[in-house]
Amino acid sequence: MTATSVLVTRRPGRSARPRLPWANPAVYVVAAVAIGLMLAPIAYIIVGGFRTNAQITTDPSGLPQPWVVSNYLDVLTGGVFWRQILNSTLVALATTAGAVSLGLMAAYTLARYRFAGRGVLYAFFAAGLMFPLTVAITPLYIVIRSLGLMNSLGGVILPQIAFALPTTIIILVPFLRAIPDEIQEAAFIDGCSRLGFFWRMVLPLSLPGVITTGILAFIGSWNGYLLPLFILNDDAAFTLPLGVQSFASQYSVDTAKVLAFTSLSMIPALVFFSLFERRIVGGLTGAVKG
Repeated sequence: MTATSVLVTRRPGRSARPRLPWANPAVYVVAAVAIGLMLAPIAYIIVGGFRTNAQITTDPSGLPQPWVVSNYLDVLTGGVFWRQILNSTLVALATTAGAVSLGLMAAYTLARYRFAGRGVLYAFFAAGLMFPLTVAITPLYIVIRSLGLMNSLGGVILPQIAFALPTTIIILVPFLRAIPDEIQEAAFIDGCSRLGFFWRMVLPLSLPGVITTGILAFIGSWNGYLLPLFILNDDAAFTLPLGVQSFASQYSVDTAKVLAFTSLSMIPALVFFSLFERRIVGGLTGAVKG
């Protein structure tokens, strides 16, 4: 058996699963270096928040001597950080609810019904993936201003729902299309209505895709910066990414406090993504298989 062959181990009561041999150690070295390069800026920001401005000026790459927690305490005890956390949470939850509910209904129609123009409509939604927000920001700004939604969270939520719909529909259509027609026929024979079939059968069976699209919509909304920058001018309505930029401009001479504010603003997104990483990968895998 060669070194590149697949090793198979058998356990009583379990089916045999292929086990790949260890790869070249150079791969792990390269991966460790890449991970270190990605984590180094984050570590610098977090550690920099525990330093004073004098320490940063004297030794920009050194460790805190001593460790100072006042920068983090000042940010946490102030009302600005928590208000922006609340605004970002409201915008992200509303965007997620709107994108998932509308995307699920549209995907259900495209996946389960045959009608003229279905392929064109699906291609239309797929084409939405090719138009980033930066391309449409100017006409979008004019539309939001005409609707009277400037300086309001609604002016951020509605466009984010629209831009999240293509991804939601593209992911959900394979899940809904993979549901056997026999299940639908059996449900109708038992007296289930179309709406009842949707709530009782379609939604539970497509739950992995729904969770995946919801997580993607939430993260995309939480990290959104360009749209709030154009729509929101009132400090009371700032979301967290926009608040970081505003805080950095306001306290530009206090580098340590800016690093502390930036560190705290990264924590919610990092925790959320870490908790639901497997859900994202599992949902996208299911969409590809479907």
